[in-house]
Amino acid sequence: MANRMSRGEFIALVAMMFATIAFSIDSMLPALPEIGAQLSPDDINRAQLILTSFVLGMGIGTFFMGPLSDAFGRKPVIYAGSVLYIVAAAVAWASSSLELLLIARVIQGFGCAAPRVVAMAIIRDLYSGRVMARIVSIAMMIFTLVPAVAPMLGAGMIAFVGWRGIFVSFILFSLITVIWMGLRLPESLKVENRRPLRLPLMASAAREMFTHPTVRVSIFVQTLCLGMLFTMLTMVQPVYDVIHDSADSFPFWFGVVALIAGSASLLNAALVIHVGMRRLVTWALGAQIVVTTGVIIVNMMPLSANLSFAVFVFWQTSIFFMAGMTMGNLNAIAMEPMGHIAGMAASVIGAVSTVLAAAIAAPIGQLFDGSLAPLSTGILVMSLTGFGLMLHMGRIENRLPA
Repeated sequence: MANRMSRGEFIALVAMMFATIAFSIDSMLPALPEIGAQLSPDDINRAQLILTSFVLGMGIGTFFMGPLSDAFGRKPVIYAGSVLYIVAAAVAWASSSLELLLIARVIQGFGCAAPRVVAMAIIRDLYSGRVMARIVSIAMMIFTLVPAVAPMLGAGMIAFVGWRGIFVSFILFSLITVIWMGLRLPESLKVENRRPLRLPLMASAAREMFTHPTVRVSIFVQTLCLGMLFTMLTMVQPVYDVIHDSADSFPFWFGVVALIAGSASLLNAALVIHVGMRRLVTWALGAQIVVTTGVIIVNMMPLSANLSFAVFVFWQTSIFFMAGMTMGNLNAIAMEPMGHIAGMAASVIGAVSTVLAAAIAAPIGQLFDGSLAPLSTGILVMSLTGFGLMLHMGRIENRLPA
């Protein structure tokens, strides 16, 4: 790879592959009220399903993309997933009902799973351990620029061409990414290292992962971290709109929060080599317990509108910051013992954590009642559970031979 792509360019390309997910979700946030009013006027809250349906499709697709990339190579699977993503975006653009739009979003998410999973497998093909965690953290730091500007881009397109124009931008973004990859990135999985696509082999690989105690705990904790992130993403626009009457300034504040939270990946990249992945995840979840508990207590007090808004923005930032301090480390922890089945491992990790996280976030989002109670309660329970699991992982590591 060094003959054609530097490490810096490689990280930038991987970041753009990861960013396909953030762009596909975050740019839709300003459009939810308008889509709900047009396609589901009797229950505007259903518009939130545009986010979780995409995540659900991505989670399902994640299970298949890794094994396919193990069998046929990394690049062909990304090509196929990108075609599916682009076609589904075109269908969503033409949708005349919320049901058809949701179906298109599921398929779009399925296609988006290819760059998401296979990019992680490509990193594992080329790097391992804390170096891998550092590369993932830097890539995620770059990719946070996309959620910082995506809502503003979405709001701008809505103002000029309507919410359907957002789906045209998805098509253009995917085309740029796949052309860049096709021209610059060599295939990272040699033919002799490919695994035939056989169900017994897939079952054997999945069984190996779930019988490995550290990998198993890492997957469950990643589920909870994603659950907190997706729950916040699902409810953040209604919170700004209904509770704080700040729908017009939402894209600006979302961008500010994303930029601040992006420093988490930079901080993680600087600390992970010296501190270790497990400790950083544990500390991040412990801090989230403290912050969320504080938010619940503060919101029981009579607050001015400005102070209440500031508390929520701080809390939102802490959730995004926590994701930046945990996701790359948890992926690296789970992938480290699974280098010989990197594609399958990436698929199982991504599929299980994403589908379960969507299953957690969707019902909590539908409970939105004009207060922070469903959101804060859900995030506190998830952070407490994740913190307990990370302490358990520490005990597991202490029992393992050096």
